[in-house]
Amino acid sequence: MMKNRLAWVLSVSVAMALSGIALAADKPGVVSRISVVSDKVQDVSSLEAWKKSFIKEGMSDAEMALAVFKTNVMFQQADSPPQEFLQRENAVLDPIKLFNVYGYTMCSISAANMACLARYAGLRARNATINNHTISELFYDNSWHMFDADLIEYFPKADGSIASLQEIVDAVSAWLKEHPDFPTGLAKKQERYKWMNSHDWRKEGPEILSRNPFYMPSGWLPCAEFAWGDTMHQFAKIDNQWESCYSMGYEVNIQLRPGEKLTRNWFNKGLHVNMDGSGGVPGSLNAKVGQGSFRHSPTWGDLSPGRIGNGTIEYDVPLASWEDFLRGAMQAECVDSGGGGAWARAKVVEPGMLDIRMPSSYVLLGGQMQVNAQIGNGGEIKLLISDNNGLDWKEIGLLKAGEQKIDLKPYVMRRYSYILRFVMRQAAKSETGLTSLKIVNDIQHSQRALPALAQGENTITFGVGAPEGTITIEGAMDLPASDAGKQLRYADFHPQVEEFDLNKMPSSEGKGSVTFPVKTPGDIARIRASNYFISQGTDSMFVIDVSFDDGKTWKTIDQPTKEDLWQEKRKFVSRYAMASDVPAGTRAALVRYRATGHSTTTLCNARIDADYKEPAGGFRPVQVTYVWEEGGLEKKDVHIANSPSETYKIKCESTPVMKSVVMELVK
Repeated sequence: MMKNRLAWVLSVSVAMALSGIALAADKPGVVSRISVVSDKVQDVSSLEAWKKSFIKEGMSDAEMALAVFKTNVMFQQADSPPQEFLQRENAVLDPIKLFNVYGYTMCSISAANMACLARYAGLRARNATINNHTISELFYDNSWHMFDADLIEYFPKADGSIASLQEIVDAVSAWLKEHPDFPTGLAKKQERYKWMNSHDWRKEGPEILSRNPFYMPSGWLPCAEFAWGDTMHQFAKIDNQWESCYSMGYEVNIQLRPGEKLTRNWFNKGLHVNMDGSGGVPGSLNAKVGQGSFRHSPTWGDLSPGRIGNGTIEYDVPLASWEDFLRGAMQAECVDSGGGGAWARAKVVEPGMLDIRMPSSYVLLGGQMQVNAQIGNGGEIKLLISDNNGLDWKEIGLLKAGEQKIDLKPYVMRRYSYILRFVMRQAAKSETGLTSLKIVNDIQHSQRALPALAQGENTITFGVGAPEGTITIEGAMDLPASDAGKQLRYADFHPQVEEFDLNKMPSSEGKGSVTFPVKTPGDIARIRASNYFISQGTDSMFVIDVSFDDGKTWKTIDQPTKEDLWQEKRKFVSRYAMASDVPAGTRAALVRYRATGHSTTTLCNARIDADYKEPAGGFRPVQVTYVWEEGGLEKKDVHIANSPSETYKIKCESTPVMKSVVMELVK
């Protein structure tokens, strides 16, 4: 008989598995939307949180534009982009995801993020490609204004207003005509640097560039890799003013169950999403804030020692607490604890199935399962995994008796959730089950968005939101054979297609649709749907429809207007919509992306986030542990939040070097 532990064994029904156990209403199995915010770092965990942090009541449009620019400079560094193989160019295109998970990207995505946040704040925006660079323009005070958050620059005119792209290009072009000997062209970069170093570039160069507040006296821009000489090349002409695409829908939703712990570190151990030959090593991996390309970062409020952080999500499944486990499991059929008369059963007629879902707000870079299995004579435990919300399952193998470790990285790399399934069978009077189970995942997160501390008194705001989880549907629309296995495709979510080929990116002459089935473990609270598509004209678009009655009736939740499609020459059109009027008790829906119009229409991305009410959700006390160093000595603050909303203070006598912030439920 197993000693000092409870084990999972098989029973004839869920009802018998639950018999004799009263689940306490005051002990939920999962706490959702946990946030820990420092008064030294703005909250950018969602679009709404960003807006609350940066867009204040009474702001002028010009002030809002500067707030959008400031956000991107603060939370996003110019670098080789992270690649998840989900979206265009394999890169990550969601600004909120970039701010929280990565903290770095390239110019075209930075410009798209500017447009995304500006539009969300209510401003008009557009992008443009210039010589070897991409920038954004925001519209206010009846004119356009150029902002480059990637290289950190804008150009005030003599009256203090910020110049438009056309004004900059016209001024630079006119100056170049008057100075035909000035070295132009990409290949003459070093010659331009020599000219810059030997002349008073601010006085002798184009007047429009002279008031940029971000140039160093030497002419270099804050990122330390581009200078006035590059500006002269980049702004010599406009290549096009097509839209840069972006994605929307990602939110930070930290969830914890009894036995689960999230650790986020202000350091990394060399892990990043582009590893394993899937992209270049980002310069941000080993960057030090205040040095090199991050020399400007402290002046923008960066309290982190670096940019890329590695952390862990650990789930020590509480097998010793039957109630805690049942509330934390996604599904438990025909399983029972090892207590009482369960061991005395003479015959078992049904196999047991145990599903454990592992959701994450941060990209998974690896995982390991540590398990101790007891296999009785004639029994077996089969382990399977699903990375598409349980639609399909991959068999990992049969567990051996005793302790063992299983590498999950081949199955979870670049994912944000997965489900482990244990299928247990036993012969009569044979004890087969799990005596211990621990799951550990490595994650990547941005250090910049973490709730850092500064010297002096710091106010920490702890909060717990609605008891909701999220099921996300997003797969690559176009994944070359060379990248097979690196990411899910949209076809992996079992959509129904009309007029489209599941093996190709959906494209048509204004007809066809892709319909995704959505199923959630709890009642749906809302459906958030986004996409971006190629539009060739004012009648070329994808419309988003939702059905809550298996397709009998449909409601359109997004249909772009002509101005949305073509006012700013938007070849790529990015959209975000929400359906909150969900019938009570609904746990299934259909989301349809429907092509309309006559011009060629291509659906480049589709993301669906179904927020649902956690069946066992609620509040339990949460322990928050800060670890940092002062003068080489480790400091620690442990706070137990006994209510869903609290504020408390942490005082640092000297400048802290941040190490970790850990969250777990109180045992």
